[in-house]
Amino acid sequence: MNSKIKKYIPADGLAGLKENFSADALSGFLVFLLALPLSMGIAQASDFEPIYGLITALIGGIIVSFFAGSLLTIKGPAAGLIVIVAGSVAEFGGGEQGWKYALGAVVVAGILQVLFGLLKFGKLSDFFPLSAVHGMLAAIGIIIISKQIHGLLGQNPLTPEGKPMVEPLELISAIPNTLSHPNVTAMLVGLVSLLIVFGWPMLKNNFAKKIPAPVIVLLVSIPLSFALGLQNIVDDKGIPKYFVHFGKGLIDILAVNVSFGGLSQTGTFIKYVIMFALVGSLEALLTVKAIDMLDPFKRKSNYNKDLIAVGIGNIFAGILGGLPMISEVARSSANVNNGGKTRWANFFHGLFILLFLVLAVSFSDLIPKPALAAMLIGVGFKLAHPKEFAHTFHIGKEQLAIFLVTIALTLFEDLLVGIAAGMLLKIIIHVVNGTPVSSLFKAPTLVSFEGNNYLIEIDKAAVFTNYLGIKSKLDAIPTGFNVTIDLKKTKLVDHSVMESLHLFKHDYESIDNGTVTIKGLEKHQPLSSHELAGRKNKSSNL
Repeated sequence: MNSKIKKYIPADGLAGLKENFSADALSGFLVFLLALPLSMGIAQASDFEPIYGLITALIGGIIVSFFAGSLLTIKGPAAGLIVIVAGSVAEFGGGEQGWKYALGAVVVAGILQVLFGLLKFGKLSDFFPLSAVHGMLAAIGIIIISKQIHGLLGQNPLTPEGKPMVEPLELISAIPNTLSHPNVTAMLVGLVSLLIVFGWPMLKNNFAKKIPAPVIVLLVSIPLSFALGLQNIVDDKGIPKYFVHFGKGLIDILAVNVSFGGLSQTGTFIKYVIMFALVGSLEALLTVKAIDMLDPFKRKSNYNKDLIAVGIGNIFAGILGGLPMISEVARSSANVNNGGKTRWANFFHGLFILLFLVLAVSFSDLIPKPALAAMLIGVGFKLAHPKEFAHTFHIGKEQLAIFLVTIALTLFEDLLVGIAAGMLLKIIIHVVNGTPVSSLFKAPTLVSFEGNNYLIEIDKAAVFTNYLGIKSKLDAIPTGFNVTIDLKKTKLVDHSVMESLHLFKHDYESIDNGTVTIKGLEKHQPLSSHELAGRKNKSSNL
């Protein structure tokens, strides 16, 4: 199988368009069907007008696909940034001012992401411990669910001051009151939509599985809403309260909407620039890494080039009023599963978004908000799935502690504090487990070679904080050799490094018949029964 894959690699550029037109166009269309409702739902949950979620998807497809360093990822708005986007709008004053000031932070964050790529910061995806990253994503999922439950039931909880609740703990505490006072009509639409979101993927019919669940949600929820009379519930402006309302066409929204007035709130502006740039870049890089592993042709993405592309996309999106974008994992996975072969699938997804905006924008006024809330609850549940907790515990009790601390601090404070707390706890655990402080950020790594054999000997410790140095040595090894990684002199090898080394082995052996052997762990005690659990050396003479 591998030999056949190596003989055929889809062409890129115009040759790739001609060669793979039908496959990429079909995949792009199917991804468009998935992206259309999700992009609007993510925008709505982020306190942006829904149409601007589509603007981000359009830019991510039609513009960013030409700059991207990954061939199969789909660029667009992501549920993982909802918390940050909504928080920025609120802290900048809410309403149109909050939106425009948040756009200023998005544009500056996009410029930073371009600089990250130029400075080759793509490798930083290996710096963050996996348990903290998964904890961050799980916390985002919990926050999404806590907000969308209220929308599902037709409620918008307010603070004592009469403002919409945005803090996660406030939203969670308000759930019992919302459950006891739902809008029954909206709730019926929401619950039916939620049943489809969770039930549709469980169908065994292969043809049915190819139709995205969000499409079925729309096909069912729109007529159901009108049959129940949901359109008759209006706000003080006479606009249906529980339906998405664009109120604008494509010509109206293609305008400069960004404002840098948020600079007057220096601390808040810097905070959100950092969060957009850091969390967005991290999520984008992790998605590229995950999709590379799914690529049937085993192509390797250029992380730095992809960061530049995402940054360019965010500059355009911020100027025009769109949400920040990343390489989005659900749509990217769907692209692979649908048979997308090149960057043209992402382009076609954006092209179909454009055609929708030009020809069918009025259709959006038919989309019920409870249905979008149900879709986002499905997204949040995937991020915070109970299996994530069980899987982390299986890797090791210390990993679960880091995972839970990251979640807790994210809920009580924010994403930056959460992931920083998780990283700090992991460093403390490493020191307790015998990692010398001197090797926390630099591991003595000796590389030698003879004939076709490379030997990499790592001393002291191999942990997430010093892996970038180790990785630079591994990346410098030419392809096609017999590589041995010797860990016998380490006092500790953590889970993040175990995972990274096995990923390196997978990638290296997929090209040019190279081999990788990881040895020297015979005297190391696994911290759990998981095959990639951290290992602590039992020898007393190290």
